[in-house]
Amino acid sequence: MNADPRVMEHFPALMTKGESDALVDRIEEGFEENGFGLWAVEVAEGAGSGSFAGFVGLARCPDQMPFSPAVEVGWRLAAEFWGRGFATEAGRASLGFGFEELGLDEIVSFTFTGNAPSRAVMERLGMHHDPAEDFEHPLVAEGHRIRPHVLYRLQAA
Repeated sequence: MNADPRVMEHFPALMTKGESDALVDRIEEGFEENGFGLWAVEVAEGAGSGSFAGFVGLARCPDQMPFSPAVEVGWRLAAEFWGRGFATEAGRASLGFGFEELGLDEIVSFTFTGNAPSRAVMERLGMHHDPAEDFEHPLVAEGHRIRPHVLYRLQAA
């Protein structure tokens, strides 16, 4: 999934197997440190039942972000599982966990300005975008086409 140009279109680069393995290690460390993280999404029924579709969940935002400290809801799905509602369904469950179980006051999400599919998920989740909070991603190289980012927020009810 992390080596698929379609999936990684809105990321700085494709990932090697070693980089993907290191990402999984960081996700597991996040669970140990925070009690939450990015959960594996598996297809529950129908065609592809039992297949790994990607990951969705909560993560602490890097300290370098202009809105940190914050907790983000995020997702990455294999292309063959796009358009089936997995990101929205699992994103909604992640928000519920963050607000109800963790007692968070706010959860954010962010993406490259041109990532219309992820922005649509954020909007379906009820998240709000203020253009005044758009930012240049500090961990993306200056001049890179995906450096401009949007920030969405959702407050606890």
